Amino acid sequence: MSMDLSKWRIEKAEMTFKDGEQLEHMGSYHSAINRFYYAAFHAVRALLATKEMDSAKHSGIISFYNKEFVKAGIVSKTSSKALSDLFRLRSHADYDDFKTFNKDDCLIAREQAKGIIQEISNVLRENQD
Repeated sequence: MSMDLSKWRIEKAEMTFKDGEQLEHMGSYHSAINRFYYAAFHAVRALLATKEMDSAKHSGIISFYNKEFVKAGIVSKTSSKALSDLFRLRSHADYDDFKTFNKDDCLIAREQAKGIIQEISNVLRENQD
C-alpha cells in the first residue's frame, strides 16, 4: 500500500512541477513558485509514505522529512534547506501583499524543486530494488 501511495505522490510531484514550468513560461511567477513548492511537497510526502508517515500540517511534513530522512543521511541537507526556502517563498507568494517575484526568483525555485524531486526519486528507485 505505501509503495502505491508513494508512486502516486511522486507522479503528482512531477505533474505539479510541469504545471509550474508552464506558469513560469507564461510569466506567472507567483503561481509558478506555488506549484514548485507543492511539487517538492508531494515528493517529500511520497518518501514519507514509505514509512507510513504523514501530517495535516506543512510544518509536520517538513519536520518528519528532516528527522527521518535528512538526519538519517538518506537525503542531503541541501534538500532540507531547499524545502525550507521553497516553503518560505510559497508563503510570501500566497500571503504577502505587494510581494513581487521575478524570473530569477522563479528559476531558483524551479531548480530547488527539481533537485528535491530528483533526489527523492532516486531514493525511491533504490528502495524498490
